[in-house]
Amino acid sequence: MLFMILAKDKADSLDLRMANRAAHLDYIKGAGNRIKVAGPILSGGDEPKPVGSMIIIDAASEGAVQLFCENDPYATAGLFESVEIKHWLKVTGDWVPKD
Repeated sequence: MLFMILAKDKADSLDLRMANRAAHLDYIKGAGNRIKVAGPILSGGDEPKPVGSMIIIDAASEGAVQLFCENDPYATAGLFESVEIKHWLKVTGDWVPKD
């Protein structure tokens, strides 16, 4: 099953995000092909900055995704204000395999 993770950073936490970025990226890469797409959510304006994260992950259950989220280095560092997990359905796009 596919799930979407939407994580919102705490206010004024860019330094915390950047300090933990390498560990977070290693963690994401360690999940292998379970990660379908991932990246930061950016603020508006002329100089956008990361203010959260969005990940599409293939997992057996919502509980497995919750565990994945809890062990993310960003989460263990206390970066996130909130994390939402939602079931997600692929429909179209260049990265969606043709059945």
